[in-house]
Amino acid sequence: MFRVLLTDHITREAVDVFDAYDSIEAVAVGTLTAEELVSLLGDFDAIIVRSPTKLTRAIIESCTRVKYIGRAGVGVDNIDLSAADEHGITVMNAPGGNTISTAEHTVGMILGVTRRIAEADRMVRQNRWDRKTLRGVELHGKTLGVVGLGRVGREVARRMHAFSTEVIAVDPVVTAETAEDYGARLVGLDELLQTSHVITAHVPLTAETKGMIGDSEIARMRDGVFLVNCARGGVYDEEAVVRGLESGKIAGVAIDVYVDEPPGAHPLFSHDRSVFTPHIGAATAEAQIGVGVEIAQKIAKALITGEVRDVVGGAT
Repeated sequence: MFRVLLTDHITREAVDVFDAYDSIEAVAVGTLTAEELVSLLGDFDAIIVRSPTKLTRAIIESCTRVKYIGRAGVGVDNIDLSAADEHGITVMNAPGGNTISTAEHTVGMILGVTRRIAEADRMVRQNRWDRKTLRGVELHGKTLGVVGLGRVGREVARRMHAFSTEVIAVDPVVTAETAEDYGARLVGLDELLQTSHVITAHVPLTAETKGMIGDSEIARMRDGVFLVNCARGGVYDEEAVVRGLESGKIAGVAIDVYVDEPPGAHPLFSHDRSVFTPHIGAATAEAQIGVGVEIAQKIAKALITGEVRDVVGGAT
């Protein structure tokens, strides 16, 4: 009998996947402390987590029986991949389940920051009616720069054409033909920085992408640019972004993800012409079911047949 621990209140539909197998027992729990995880994991063959659970080296070293870690979502920065590799544990993610949800949220954030929707909402709630101070920017005829044309970036590009927006993109592993299929034109990073009115990032947080948009990159952008990040905190250098806002180089930002979550009293939040949300890009009922079912199916197949898909680290 294989045993799988599902943490972070993963949806019932994910548990149902395992219930279809007589040889797999699934145990669903909430978000556990590090001590609770260490005390439990010796009795499980696999564990599935969402972003709240941090699988540190110390926790992974206690996984004497675990062979598979599943991430119900895309990012795996909450999992120590080196420790998993050293202990022969395969790490898989579910990159497809929340694609549409995150893409739709990104489009909403673009609209929110360019049309100053959050500011307008606060004004009305405060019984103020000063419309002339809320002049926004049309997306029609503007250029959107997409950094990373993966699953989410492609869906954002596709949707932005409804606004008659030119979409340009940077992605070293995507062909020009693939980009064109989604209505985007591949360019170099310099061209994207210099010509985009709005820039949105859709890359994982890695050693190569951490802080990839910093002071130097912001200096090369057009004046009054808008920056959007619904991917991973740390892709934009947050302190550099603050400096860009203070200088006026950046007109506004729309941010869903942060280096530290929750971010606390960050200097970013003193800038009104911006929109901030608490990492809710994938926070739809459909997305949570999608990522839960997707990773559950992969873990079940791995346990039964040894076949693995979407391996993002650990033992391969």
